[in-house]
Amino acid sequence: QVQLVESGGGLVQPGGSLRLSCVASENIFNFNVMGWYRQAPGKQREPVATINVGGVTNYADSVMGRSIIYRDGAEKTVWLQMSSVRPEDTTVYFCDAQIPRRNYWGQGTQVTVAS
Repeated sequence: QVQLVESGGGLVQPGGSLRLSCVASENIFNFNVMGWYRQAPGKQREPVATINVGGVTNYADSVMGRSIIYRDGAEKTVWLQMSSVRPEDTTVYFCDAQIPRRNYWGQGTQVTVAS
């Protein structure tokens, strides 16, 4: 069973930076795509940033230009670095790993942007 463990959430001041980590239980290149999603209460889970097995990245418009997703195969880890954070970035962030017809999710990590 694939396990994804997120960390790095917490309280961040507006305009500050955060880095979220997602450690996988197996080789991250086994997955077609890995990424970060977020879900606010009462809303659908939405993609924030993804990286495919070839290294191609995609970003939501809301985080474009202030976020970077990157990975290290040896560490089985995918990171999301976000700067210039805003109160509207406050929510739970989830790591996702995809293979054909299956998604694996982490347990989520809360990010709160507030003074």
